Amino acid sequence: MANKQVFPTKGNLIATKKSNALAHMGYELMDRKRNILIREMMGLLDDVKLLRDEITQTYAEAYRALQLANMSLGVISAMAEAVPIDTGLHVSYRSVMGVEIPKLSYDKQEIKPTYGLERANSKLDYAYTCFQRVKEMSVVLAEVENNVYRLANAIRKSQKRANALKNIVIPEFEHNIKFITDALEEKEREEFSRQKVIKRNKDSQMQMERK
Repeated sequence: MANKQVFPTKGNLIATKKSNALAHMGYELMDRKRNILIREMMGLLDDVKLLRDEITQTYAEAYRALQLANMSLGVISAMAEAVPIDTGLHVSYRSVMGVEIPKLSYDKQEIKPTYGLERANSKLDYAYTCFQRVKEMSVVLAEVENNVYRLANAIRKSQKRANALKNIVIPEFEHNIKFITDALEEKEREEFSRQKVIKRNKDSQMQMERK
């Protein structure tokens, strides 16, 4: 159905055709962006599953080691408080089709226990090492999961915009083009008929004057 606000003029026809061409170009760009983002995300989904499986196993191993350390040393919360805050995490960003994707870099610290050796044993050292591995893997998993979330969100937005162009904007432009074209052609036919009537009347008048 044609937009009632569009007047059937040649200027509006040219402008609407240009807008329609831009809308088609926008749809192609949105569709291309969506496909690229989907490929990028699909490449990460397998990584997410593998990382989750691996980190689950490592967590289980770390907690088993912690339980053994607790059993041999008693409650070790005081020793845990001696572990310093880790400041080795840094965030940078890269752009994928305009989507900002975070990149986490982690300065791995030398595994060096900070608690007193006189109160520790090999079980606590092993638990400390396991949780250090958990921390490093958590950084990787956090990056990948965040990237998947951002890409999925961008894909939804691109799909929504592409659908709006394909199903609403472009059909409206094409309907308006048809409406204006039909109206201009009808106007030309009416003008042609009017000119024929004028010519016929003029010819009739000239014939009468000759008589």
